[in-house]
Amino acid sequence: MENNNDYPFFLASENPGNNPDKCLFHVIPVPWEASVSYGGGTARGPSAILKASDQLERFDGVDEPANLGIWTHPPIACESSPAKVLSRIAGACDSVFSRYGIPVLLGGEHTVTLGGLMAAKERFGEIGIVQIDAHADLRDSYEGNPYSHASVMRRALDLGHRVFQVGVRALCSEEADFREAFPVAHLDASAIALSGIPNKLLPHDFPERIWLTIDVDGIDPTVMPSTGTPVPGGLSWYQTLDVIAKSVTGRRIIGFDCVELAPINGLHHADFTAAHLIYQTMGIIQRQSRLP
Repeated sequence: MENNNDYPFFLASENPGNNPDKCLFHVIPVPWEASVSYGGGTARGPSAILKASDQLERFDGVDEPANLGIWTHPPIACESSPAKVLSRIAGACDSVFSRYGIPVLLGGEHTVTLGGLMAAKERFGEIGIVQIDAHADLRDSYEGNPYSHASVMRRALDLGHRVFQVGVRALCSEEADFREAFPVAHLDASAIALSGIPNKLLPHDFPERIWLTIDVDGIDPTVMPSTGTPVPGGLSWYQTLDVIAKSVTGRRIIGFDCVELAPINGLHHADFTAAHLIYQTMGIIQRQSRLP
């Protein structure tokens, strides 16, 4: 792949490109924005993250996750029906699974995640999803759209996956009732504020294979202001890293995503924060998870 001004390689200054067959992490930009319900701009998120990643240090404070190989794919074409876009995302992820790699989806709206989960279902069957998010995303549909970003976890459950939600602090009564009846395991932001994050985070019977989905609005807006639906009371930077570490330790991480960044012109620290979080997540996976 040729380096692209709008979609450069992740960590381009330190990672000019390798053989994709020798890379563990496969970054897949998905500039999809079809169901925004408040502030817009998520279509510009993947490009902003990739550009900001050029300012990262290869050394993450412990070691160099880039040594495992990071390949950046061309962006997924998103000017189609939801079914076609999801099929393209799923196909890209499945090709990464075939290489024994880990897809890293860059959104775009949260519906992006569903494409990865569809591929995971076909390849692995039931998996566990750890969702960092301000919102439950469990509406059966929103504004008549079953593929809304507000419905992505409902569709994940339809696929037969398990979900564990962290940091939720904004949900409707329909969602509250559903996740108690289904049930959907969760550690809400209010519980974290009162008691912190437990050492054993996930249920004992949670699947070994994990997909981590990070909606940046799960992080407190004082740290991450650039998102369409900011909600006060979110995770701090180090709480976010703690959740990620406790989610993947000893488990097999099959993929992860970072979604809902809506860049604000002139506020580049949020773009860098998202890029930094992605690279830190790669490092945590390298050190603490069971690799493919």
